Amino acid sequence: MTREFTDEQRMLRDTLRNFAEKEVAPLAYEIDRDERFPSESFYKLRDMGLLGITVPHEYGGAGAGYTEMCIVTEELAAACLSTSATWGVHACLCIDNLRRNGSEALLRKYLPSLCNGERIGGLAMTEPSAGSDVLSMRLRAEKRGDHYILNGTKIFISNGPVGDLFLVYAKTDPEKKAHGVSAFMVEKEFPGFSRGKKFEKMGWRGSPTGELIFEDCRVPASNLVGKENGGALVLMSGLNTERVCLGAMSLGLSRGAFECALKYAKERVQFGRPIASFQLIQAKLAEMAMEIELARLITYRGARMADEGRHREMNLTASYIKLFTARSAMRITTEAVQILGGYGYMKEFPVERMMRDAKLQQIGGGTDEIQLMIIARDILGIR
Repeated sequence: MTREFTDEQRMLRDTLRNFAEKEVAPLAYEIDRDERFPSESFYKLRDMGLLGITVPHEYGGAGAGYTEMCIVTEELAAACLSTSATWGVHACLCIDNLRRNGSEALLRKYLPSLCNGERIGGLAMTEPSAGSDVLSMRLRAEKRGDHYILNGTKIFISNGPVGDLFLVYAKTDPEKKAHGVSAFMVEKEFPGFSRGKKFEKMGWRGSPTGELIFEDCRVPASNLVGKENGGALVLMSGLNTERVCLGAMSLGLSRGAFECALKYAKERVQFGRPIASFQLIQAKLAEMAMEIELARLITYRGARMADEGRHREMNLTASYIKLFTARSAMRITTEAVQILGGYGYMKEFPVERMMRDAKLQQIGGGTDEIQLMIIARDILGIR
């Protein structure tokens, strides 16, 4: 797959790999331990012009595509999944969704400050009673003159405790169910907006996750993203690109764990020889390498489809990517811990953190079960 990269894409990969190894990886343990936003890396990515990677130059972005987005995601995730996640939430879930669906006025109002790091972005979808069944959300938005009034709560929001601007989904016409959802850009300064609990997590600990509260929150009508009651289209198209980027995240995580396990297996001597010389260890490494290669092929296929604008065709491919890469990441990080043995269980080595980080890959962005349901419905022709 990497042979199909352009010279510019290979240069981006090499630059990000060097940055991740030298700047991101050394901070990963501390960020995980302290559960803090990786501000150092985030603002260095800003200085590299990568916060708005898919945004046209006229709005302050890099003008690149989804392949480039996946390259950055993979390289960061190989060193620190939390850093990859915080960047991805900002660059993919917030900025890219706004770029594709926002009015010209909204693009000019918000994209420059998001691209230059003045504002940190997030996406607010999940609610206490709306997880996999996201369209059952209860956050209500009522039109009153030139504003919408939002009431309700969002939970498990990545970048929630630190974000300045959120793409928020709310019900504008509950009677229409899926056809009664709208999307809004909500600033933290808007009256009626507040933050609730910050959640402690098993993994992704350097990606702050929290609760957002809307109590008669006044949002200008001009901050509507897309059409009123057209939020489901924004949501579903965004899920596909999110799942491709999550695939790149799982791929990077798997590669980072594999590289750690491979190095250890070559150096660790037991019974008078490196453990890499034992067939059972060789089999584990071979299986890991195979799954990483397959994950790379399908992930960048999805990125290429997105670059070609084939969003309607991506639904099934995005589910294949999300399901396969997340399962692979869980298996590969678990095997990496097993290869390192007792050392793998210690925080001295990154595979312990990587195994914890891997589990959320099977939950966020649509659980494994949701992806299986999507695939099965396609196979069976169920609409």
